[in-house]
Amino acid sequence: MRKICIVTGTRADYGLLRPVMRHVEEHGAFSLQIIATGMHLSHEFGNTAQRILDDGFRIDERVEMLLSSDTAVGITKSMGLGVIGFADAFARLAPDLIILLGDRFEILAATQAALIARIPVAHLCGGDITEGAFDESIRHAITKMSHIHFVSNAEAAARVRQMGENPERIFNVGSSGIDAMFEKPFYTRNELEEQLGMVLRKRLILATYHPETLGHISCADQLAELLAALDAYYATDADCSILFSMPNADTGGRQLMRLIGEYAMERDHVSAHTSLDHRLYVSAMKAAAVVVGNSSSGLYEAPSLRVPSVNIGDRQKGRLRAASVIDCEASGDAILTAIRKALSMDCSSVVNPYGSGNTARLIVESLASIPDFSALIRKPFHMVAGA
Repeated sequence: MRKICIVTGTRADYGLLRPVMRHVEEHGAFSLQIIATGMHLSHEFGNTAQRILDDGFRIDERVEMLLSSDTAVGITKSMGLGVIGFADAFARLAPDLIILLGDRFEILAATQAALIARIPVAHLCGGDITEGAFDESIRHAITKMSHIHFVSNAEAAARVRQMGENPERIFNVGSSGIDAMFEKPFYTRNELEEQLGMVLRKRLILATYHPETLGHISCADQLAELLAALDAYYATDADCSILFSMPNADTGGRQLMRLIGEYAMERDHVSAHTSLDHRLYVSAMKAAAVVVGNSSSGLYEAPSLRVPSVNIGDRQKGRLRAASVIDCEASGDAILTAIRKALSMDCSSVVNPYGSGNTARLIVESLASIPDFSALIRKPFHMVAGA
């Protein structure tokens, strides 16, 4: 049996990778290995490795790499620790193939270690554009160090081809996040209240705000505009609840966590959670009247639930959008206007450009069709016709 190793570093990528893990585990030709790293192993971010175990998986290796610092120096040092940790983990596990998702610094560290160890990499969600964060450069770097590309849309596939990757190794499979949303039943409204420890009023606003790492305005100032807009909306509609999912461990993320925590403490209609498990998060999204912030989930998952999204600033700039997504600048007035517009929208017929599910099965079937992973290591550069 060929050993396939899946690396996960955050609650978010685990939610997207879990369906793929299930299909790898159940496939007769593959043996699943799991490496947990980053935020999964941090008490500050909820020790979410336990959720992997609760789902019945075995964690084969834990790579400690996350320093308690969100400065540029701290994040860079964490990446260095990650490369060292992954080098050891890959040497012990000796996988035949590694599956990675996305664009975070933990995943870049894993890809670097795999490249030098001559282990082929299958990368999910390459080719997307997010101009407001250095995640975009990380994503494209991982693409060039990967050997199989499972992209979420046709535009992303074209970009990966433009980077010189073999068209025969690019598979447009949609987003596995859509698979993950429908794996388990959604919580009822009463169950949500019990799980969240809050009373849900008539309208729920689900908010997530991550640092815009390439922005010209400070992350704290941008967040202040969002908080002001939420206060202004509540002043005209006291029958709403606001649920914040805290930001990830990115540059400047801890400052945002502190500010959101203080905001929630001072308002009885606001609740903030360091880490919501995937079922709880998507159930809250399904129950929400609107999703607000700059998380990719507002673009990837919310359209499949027919929930409108207000996407703030440039963090997701360039990413494909459904008709249910409203873009606005990071100013209080613009955000408030966008929230009101979103609440008036009919999203019942919205089409999600990231597919309709079945992504995990397509990924594993594509991998099974490749007879020899080691033959992927040497990659010729494929010129785009007419270039």
